[in-house]
Amino acid sequence: MSGLLIIILIAVLTPAVLISADLISRFGFVDLIGRVRSSKLISRVRLAGLLSRARLAELIGRVRFADLISRSRLPIVLACLKLRNLIYHFRPAELVGRVEFPESINRLKSAILHQKDPGRSIALTAEPDLEVLNCRVQLAEQEKGTSIFDAFTMEICGSIHAPDNTDSTTLRVSILDVTDGVPKAEPVQARVKQWSASGGQDSPAFCYNADLGKLPNQTTTLSKWTAVARLHIDWLIFPRKGKRNLQFITSIHCGAGSRELALAECAFTYDNADFGYIDLQENIQRTKTLAVALAFAVSAADNKLYGCEVELIKNWARGNILDARCSMPDAHTRPETSIENRETRIAGRKLDRALDKTVAFFRDGNQLDTYKICREVVEIAPLAGRCDILELCLYVAQANGSVAPEELALLKNMADWLEVGTKRFHEMMEKILPVAIHEVKNAQVILGLTSDMNQEKTRQYLNRQYCKWNSRVTSSNPDIQSQADQMLRLIAEARSEYIG
Repeated sequence: MSGLLIIILIAVLTPAVLISADLISRFGFVDLIGRVRSSKLISRVRLAGLLSRARLAELIGRVRFADLISRSRLPIVLACLKLRNLIYHFRPAELVGRVEFPESINRLKSAILHQKDPGRSIALTAEPDLEVLNCRVQLAEQEKGTSIFDAFTMEICGSIHAPDNTDSTTLRVSILDVTDGVPKAEPVQARVKQWSASGGQDSPAFCYNADLGKLPNQTTTLSKWTAVARLHIDWLIFPRKGKRNLQFITSIHCGAGSRELALAECAFTYDNADFGYIDLQENIQRTKTLAVALAFAVSAADNKLYGCEVELIKNWARGNILDARCSMPDAHTRPETSIENRETRIAGRKLDRALDKTVAFFRDGNQLDTYKICREVVEIAPLAGRCDILELCLYVAQANGSVAPEELALLKNMADWLEVGTKRFHEMMEKILPVAIHEVKNAQVILGLTSDMNQEKTRQYLNRQYCKWNSRVTSSNPDIQSQADQMLRLIAEARSEYIG
């Protein structure tokens, strides 16, 4: 059994010893001794070596070598003797101290920590080539007076080569969104016309320009990173919302001309919290589609679809969803315009088919989840867009000359779900749905009373309404005069019911 243990120990230790001996010969044992610095590590490994030698010596001493030779093969015995010789002459701690593993680990940790920020430009950690122009971007907070804003800090280093007769140079910075790949790159647009390409006349693409003055030498080299521009995030409109991969293009030009002296590019990842211009365009189209659905829902609220209401919705859809150019091309029309008109007519036919299917859907007694549609609209449309939708629905309710209680109830709910506001909705309703066309004179809805008003607030509100409509009784417009008379009667009824 003891012999078997020795054989196992030899099999385990021999490869390690042979590898260590090979490393010693490669590194140069004598030179490495002079560079040993880590005394603690040497002591620990030396202690481990002594323990290993002591245990092996004890095992070897217990077993008779003559007995081992007779039971073992000759190559194993020879290996055992070589192992014993190597143990007495080799100190593994010395080699461990020379390779300096702790320093290697520290360098590895440092490299990993530098890569934690995915938004950093690669240039922040890579050594720049000073023979050419280099650029990098950092995101930082900037202060201006009492306000704090985010900005991209643009830095450059390296060389700029200019001819002798260069009097001045200009810095230009543009940004591309390459999230979907370079072939599908989209320009970052300027929110401020000052930073638009060609001053905003030809293109909305962002282009920052700054005068750098005259270069001191024909070849000017910046050995350190130098900040040359701070681009406010508020100046920029990105294509889409979310995490965007941006490509910053920095160039140095001769004067204000187009001659390029140096060019550099760098990448940066930015998380855009706002809708981009492509998102907004898509949201506009989506909002218009949802507006048509809500308009049909109001028209069908009383389980009736009047032809005048359907035609109003269709006309609105054609005017807002389609391009207005639907006329036939004449003999002087350019070929590309003819193609555009043909595409518009095709889209118009598709829209008409979709509208007809929608009409059939509601006439079959089906309903839409108007609350869910309104919530989607709130997420993608500004207040002005939501007011436009509500205005369309009010005109749909007005189209046949009378407003059913079911239509009015849905309109009131939609105003809440679209977060238009009670006051604004009441003003719109007074304008589009005069009291005369209401099938049921509901004072609370028509006057704009809300459930959160107590008796005193109700009294004050009705007094304000009375003053407003009383001043219109003498209007020269008979329609306004008639509406004022009816509103005053409703106010009197409301006072009796809610105040007493």
